Amino acid sequence: MKVYTNVESPLGELLLTGEESASARGGTALASLSLPGQKGAVRVQDGWRQSSLAFAEIQTQLERYFSGELTDFAMEYVGGGTEFQQRVWRELDRIPYGETTSYGEIARTIGASKVAVRAVGTAVGRNPLLVVRPCHRVIGSDGALHGYAAGLERKERLLRLEGVLAS
Repeated sequence: MKVYTNVESPLGELLLTGEESASARGGTALASLSLPGQKGAVRVQDGWRQSSLAFAEIQTQLERYFSGELTDFAMEYVGGGTEFQQRVWRELDRIPYGETTSYGEIARTIGASKVAVRAVGTAVGRNPLLVVRPCHRVIGSDGALHGYAAGLERKERLLRLEGVLAS
């Protein structure tokens, strides 16, 4: 069954959606985490059940992340995306807390051609798990911040939280 909840955060109200799962910690596999005004954000559908309890473990991890206590999320995710997107998203999951990489570096790591950098950017932009799958850690090869589905100001805030940018 599809479930959702809203969680307050320093970035604004987060919408968490998921699927109940007997194997998931806390009983819910996370399908999306989105922010107000985000491009391509999931919208709650008729028949979905609101449940903050279903996301209790995820909520605790988010609180610890935003307070600077947690540097790596441990939760089950719902699959999705194309094979190419999944390859890019796996690379996002490998970017350590407090570090960044470029779109070009991700393309190189997954064995994509130099012309695939734009496709990598598109896949990063379609990441359904903002914050927990750290697409905010991807920057331009020139060190500039480029694109973030929930806005560059939020990307900056996350990178400041992680110590990548000076406060």
